[in-house]
Amino acid sequence: MTQSNSPLNYLRQIAIGAASGLVLLVLIIGGLSLASPNSNATNSPTNSPTDSPTVSPTAEGRDCSIAELAADKRLLGLHAQVINPATNEVLFDLLGDTPAQTASVMKLLTAAAAVQVLGPNFRVETKVFFDVDKPGTIVLVGAGDPTLSRVGIGKESVYKGAPKISDLAVAIREWARGTPINTIVLDSSYFSGPTWLSTVPDSERTLGYQSHVTALQVDGDRDNPTLETSPRSNDPIGRAGQALKKAIGDLAVNATVTQVQPGTNLQQIPNATVKSQPISKWITHMLQVSDNTEAEYLARLVSKQLGYDGSYASVDAAIKAALTRAGLDTTGLLLKDGSGEDETNLVSATFINSLLKKILNNEGNFGIIKQSLPIAGESGSLANRFKDLNVDAAGHILAKTGWTRHEYSLAGIIMAKDGTDLVFSIATIGDVNATAKEAIDNMATGIYRCGNKLSAETTPKIVN
Repeated sequence: MTQSNSPLNYLRQIAIGAASGLVLLVLIIGGLSLASPNSNATNSPTNSPTDSPTVSPTAEGRDCSIAELAADKRLLGLHAQVINPATNEVLFDLLGDTPAQTASVMKLLTAAAAVQVLGPNFRVETKVFFDVDKPGTIVLVGAGDPTLSRVGIGKESVYKGAPKISDLAVAIREWARGTPINTIVLDSSYFSGPTWLSTVPDSERTLGYQSHVTALQVDGDRDNPTLETSPRSNDPIGRAGQALKKAIGDLAVNATVTQVQPGTNLQQIPNATVKSQPISKWITHMLQVSDNTEAEYLARLVSKQLGYDGSYASVDAAIKAALTRAGLDTTGLLLKDGSGEDETNLVSATFINSLLKKILNNEGNFGIIKQSLPIAGESGSLANRFKDLNVDAAGHILAKTGWTRHEYSLAGIIMAKDGTDLVFSIATIGDVNATAKEAIDNMATGIYRCGNKLSAETTPKIVN
């Protein structure tokens, strides 16, 4: 597709024409959407036949346009779709059926997979064992809880109510009864495969947005456990071991901390078990602040629960299996991680909206996701957005934000001005910068103002 005949260029022509008093809209009876050149605008999205959105024509009463907002030059590579979930009508569509990278909107899929497979009350247990054949040797076994915390008694990490290394240390000291601990073995074998994707820049770790994914770590491997964004290390397993050694105190002052293969004759130390908060709490925190580490761990835990090996390579099959259980058609999805940091993930706006419809309707345990979404102008990653000219939409949009090097995105639920509930997905992809967020917010506010009067602006089908 060339720029001269792209759907977005038609939108810009529409916007320019409206400003000059010209009529440039070409109305197609039957209601074609703004589709990609090689797609059929009447194709059903990935849903069951009885639940398939249909493109709404520019019908009587549908006279509210966001064409000018969608033509904003800051919205490079725009993929967008708006659906009225009560009627399954597509009110706006631009490349909605075309799979594209997601940024952190991927966390909606991860959250849905987690509540579907693990259930909202699932907790991760971290345990300490002793080696019967090697007196003085204990084994700290990770089971995939990045919230396990090294902060002291009476203090909190970014993960409120997280289990404490200090509680494990108390149990170890009671068991040891003054006998020194000689060796602390660290077992992080619960997850398999690489701990970092080569497609994700190392700066995401060094700047503090994500940790290595290891089955054993503390505080999401943050240098500062109290800061959401804090540099992460190259040895999260070792950091966890040193935290346990310090917490045990004088009994372990001379202990060697090692990551060798643990022995086979192990017994659990009495009471040396701590449990994470239920994953419903993880999901709320993950969606509110866009915690990449929590997202990756949830994806790995889903993998393990479904019998896969807990590797990055298993994420695609595992999350697809979970979403299929929820009645979603995952055809065409390509899922490389749980956080959206990998820019090779491919998910269409149509699929995102089909999931959002289930979230809106509180299907299964998906109401947890709805309750956890940032609120425009009020909470989480949307607290400082939808101000000034967009302030009327504040409090009326629940959505997940997304940002990578080449994308800004927003997807969620709009409680429109006219009382209509809409689901939407907007992604701008390419050589974008932070100003794209304002353009996205303008577009979402326009959807809020139009509500069910939003017209599906149409363009002639373009054939290359």
